[in-house]
Amino acid sequence: MPKNLVIVESPAKARTIEKYLGRNFKVLASVGHVKDLPASSLGVDLDNDFEPKYSIIRGKKKIIDELKKVANSAENIYLAPDPDREGEAIAWHIAEELGKKNKGKIYRVLFNEITKKGIEDGIKNTGPINENRTNAQQARRILDRLVGYLVSPLLWKSLKYGLSAGRVQSVALRLLVEREEEIEKFKPEEYWLIDVTFKGGQKALLKARLEKKNGKKYRVPNGEEAEAVLAALKAGSYNVNEVIRKEVFERAPLPFITSKLQQEAARKLSFSAKRTMMLAQRLYEGIELGSEGPVGLITYMRTDSTRVSPDATNEARGYIEKQYGKEFLSKGVKGGSKKKNVQDAHEAIRPTSVAITPESVKKILDTDQYKLYKLIWDRFVSSNMADAVYDQNTIHIANGPYLLKSQGKVMKFPGFQTLYIEGVDESKEKDQEVIFDVKEGETLNPEKHDSKQMFTQPPARYSEATLVKTLEAEGIGRPSTYASIISTLIDREYANMEEKRFKPTELGRVVCSLLIANFDRIFEPKFTAGMEEDLDSVEAGELTWKGVLRDFYAKFKPELEKAEKQFSANLKIEMKCPVCEKDLTIKYGRNGNFVACTSYPECKFTSNYERLEDGSFKLVPKEEDKPSGIECEKCGKELVFKKTRFGEVLACPGYPECKNIKNYVTLPDGEIKILAAGEEIGTPCPKCEAGLTIKGGRNGMFIGCKNYPDCDFTANMEVNEQGDIIPKYDKVDENVKCEKCGKPMVLKKSRRGKFFACTGYPECKNAKSTIVLEDGTISVKE
Repeated sequence: MPKNLVIVESPAKARTIEKYLGRNFKVLASVGHVKDLPASSLGVDLDNDFEPKYSIIRGKKKIIDELKKVANSAENIYLAPDPDREGEAIAWHIAEELGKKNKGKIYRVLFNEITKKGIEDGIKNTGPINENRTNAQQARRILDRLVGYLVSPLLWKSLKYGLSAGRVQSVALRLLVEREEEIEKFKPEEYWLIDVTFKGGQKALLKARLEKKNGKKYRVPNGEEAEAVLAALKAGSYNVNEVIRKEVFERAPLPFITSKLQQEAARKLSFSAKRTMMLAQRLYEGIELGSEGPVGLITYMRTDSTRVSPDATNEARGYIEKQYGKEFLSKGVKGGSKKKNVQDAHEAIRPTSVAITPESVKKILDTDQYKLYKLIWDRFVSSNMADAVYDQNTIHIANGPYLLKSQGKVMKFPGFQTLYIEGVDESKEKDQEVIFDVKEGETLNPEKHDSKQMFTQPPARYSEATLVKTLEAEGIGRPSTYASIISTLIDREYANMEEKRFKPTELGRVVCSLLIANFDRIFEPKFTAGMEEDLDSVEAGELTWKGVLRDFYAKFKPELEKAEKQFSANLKIEMKCPVCEKDLTIKYGRNGNFVACTSYPECKFTSNYERLEDGSFKLVPKEEDKPSGIECEKCGKELVFKKTRFGEVLACPGYPECKNIKNYVTLPDGEIKILAAGEEIGTPCPKCEAGLTIKGGRNGMFIGCKNYPDCDFTANMEVNEQGDIIPKYDKVDENVKCEKCGKPMVLKKSRRGKFFACTGYPECKNAKSTIVLEDGTISVKE
């Protein structure tokens, strides 16, 4: 039995580390957290100063027993989960489960990079579990539990089961909704651009734009004034008023921190924050590099420090000098300004070795891993390169009371831009890429005059990059949580992505209205940012975790008690009921949002609605039920087609007196075939070769094996060209792997729909939403 036990949270990380440590070390994985607050209760004793009631996570007892068994015979136990708050909590809970008899031989190890050097340094520099860090983590966990567990049920009662409120998630939703309201309220204003083109004495033409009138900034408000300005300019003469020539320097961006990596991957690679972090985790934990075995390619990816080790800096500078020449080296080591709440425990995100170039591993990494590794590698190497240098000249041209401006910029030395150019969120008009040789006092001859009508634009909806940027700037959440915040907004259907931008759904807007109306303080961005500062102070040892919880609950409890008595919001719209002229209000039913009369039950008017671009509402009449031509065998009325959440059915219009409902399929010739439970379809079961029959379930009709429960085959149904009912087989992406434990993921079904689940269940409970690709393949929704 090896003398030393190392415990990490990921099997992939365990394989990489064991390769470097040798035969005297055994490396085991906890597969994430082993203990947590219970799923079936609050798990926090509010009467005993917020004492948490942790329990072993379902499926983890077997893992804990294995860890105990090896730990009891080991001489040293090294706890090496990720070097952050969550990792510290995992280490703390594992130490608790290993018991007092092992306490004296337990050491906390931090691996900033999964390389031979990084692992050896970690083992040499062990320490105790950081109590302040674990306290910060459990304070965050309890805060999130209090809000989620106590507020979410209020949404279930008012709207529907399964909705969630989150301490940070709901603030992010508020940002999306408030931005949408800004867009709807925005009134575009007309203005006109006036451009004049001059002969520049070269092949290129000098272009200048009207900027000032009588020495003040000037915007032409309408076409009539634009015509008057053009007439005045044409009647006057153009003289060069001022020429400003200077060198302009553009500094290389600093190496990545977590938030900047998420933003840049969204801009340049169109990766979601969730996908970026998943890929970065794999690059950190280790990738099989042929005969070398698994190698960690990047340093730890959850950091907000731009600090870099001297060894890594020297390696990068050596590479730059050899590859590009001395003139491409930066003049000194660059560092970012010290920001508030920066956790400086880790380096910036960088390659573990500059010698492992993206091209050298391109054939080994999958496409997305390669793209992200190249982004990280390029950014880090370029951060040690010289500034880009431009020659820039600004020309001010006078004509009577008007002043025009022309700006040209030409690259003099590319510097870091040889390797890397930072992405931008909004495109700007570029300077002319030419320098004009004109002198002050010189008269210029106009080639042509142009005017162009423009309108001011509303603020843009948030993209992944700009949402992450805003969350970071406002201090809402932490970079390590942004990916889960964003994916929750999508998964809960609080927002959709339209043209790579977030648009809140009607459900999201109703949820937001309810939460703000009843918990305005708790879901206010500045309050949430203040809580993040308090958690950082707990980690720094400046505040106690229970003190932070007491302060929070003192503010939260009065709002909660009030909301539990009356949880409502003003959801009235600016339209009157067409039946009784009373106000209409938004309601939510099992089939989604609708409007209803506020005088219910006296007036039972309801209608679907559409929200227009300016935020106003349009009532959408309900579709008339389409007759089927089939007689109801119970009451003789003609069955009609009705839409339900499970699809279209045939239903009796005599409801509720007659509740006859039929499932059906449409045959190729247009004939309607009514389905009957127990009907055999004439196709053998692909599992056991017995017959297949039509069955009825809570989610509608499906095909199942007649040998159930001995055979559990099930499938949806479809009609082939011959009119036969046959099983419909999903085309499933077979390459979906669990990023937590590395095992394959399979497609499962629940009452909420299809999802991917890890085959390592119950040890690994990872699950992912699905998306249907253009070719019909069901894959993971990022």
